[in-house]
Amino acid sequence: MPSNLNLDYYYGNEAEQYSFYRIPKALLTDPRYKSVSIEAKVLYGLLLDRMGLSVKNGWMDGDKRVYIYFTQEDAMNLMSCGKDKATKLFRELDKDGIGLIERKKQGQGRPTRIYVKNFILPSSEPSQPQPPEQTPPPTPQTAENQQSRPLDSTALLTAEKPQSAPLETRGQDGGFSAPNKTEKNKTELNDTDLSIHPPTPAPLASPPAGQSKSRMRMDEMDRYRELIKENIDFDLLLQEHPYDEETLEGYVELMVEVCCSRRDFIRIAGEEMAAGVVKSRFLKLNHEHIAYVLDSLSQNTTLVKNIKAYTLAALYNAPTTISQYYASLVSHDLAQDAAGI
Repeated sequence: MPSNLNLDYYYGNEAEQYSFYRIPKALLTDPRYKSVSIEAKVLYGLLLDRMGLSVKNGWMDGDKRVYIYFTQEDAMNLMSCGKDKATKLFRELDKDGIGLIERKKQGQGRPTRIYVKNFILPSSEPSQPQPPEQTPPPTPQTAENQQSRPLDSTALLTAEKPQSAPLETRGQDGGFSAPNKTEKNKTELNDTDLSIHPPTPAPLASPPAGQSKSRMRMDEMDRYRELIKENIDFDLLLQEHPYDEETLEGYVELMVEVCCSRRDFIRIAGEEMAAGVVKSRFLKLNHEHIAYVLDSLSQNTTLVKNIKAYTLAALYNAPTTISQYYASLVSHDLAQDAAGI
């Protein structure tokens, strides 16, 4: 059992400084989602968060349906689970389960497209007609009293048992996908922001009259540069590391370059990653991540031949390695204290 971490309290508005993933309330309160496991609901929250980036950048297919890239490895890293568990969770959300997502393979080693479906369900019971006499007037229908109506007790079942297919036959993103034969739902956007991060600057479809493509490109880079500096509290980083301004500027420019890239894939640590995945990860980096990368790279004593690729990998992996890094430092300090060093 893990030991108590002796954590501090929140004071004032401190809780507002962090970024959070959001799980729709309906997944926890609507009886029709009762059969979905908590882990699958968390995975849906991660996929829904990635949707915010796709919407802002106009990543849509020919039918204007928004899609994302989210690999099985992403799920394993963010949820700290194994391959079989990640595969089960994807299938629980896919058409084999509740139908909250739809996956379509692209072939030729390209990552699977994932369509995250709208979680809002229509009421299972038709509205009752109002009586002819309306004295006193009937209570108006609101979102609250509509949600309080009894729902159909028949719950949708999900694939609870592990699949028996051998690992080598599974796709890159876990599980098999097939087109969904249902008609496209006509839904409206709800008032919940799908992204937990500040709005991502979307490139213009074509330059305005009198504005060159190069000028348009520079404007896009300026918008991303401003957004990234805001996300990582750049001014605070400069105050804390006054002698590393050039290095910090280099980190920002590297992330801006990736966010403005027109390539479909970006090479990270020798592996081709979907550009949207890399961009999404960079837009989620915060002050602590950059300080961690700066600290860890400054302690590196080995010769790095390709510093750009090395830094790119360090920035991309920061969210998944920062906890282990500081945990190892604490263990090292405790071991030295115990040895009386």
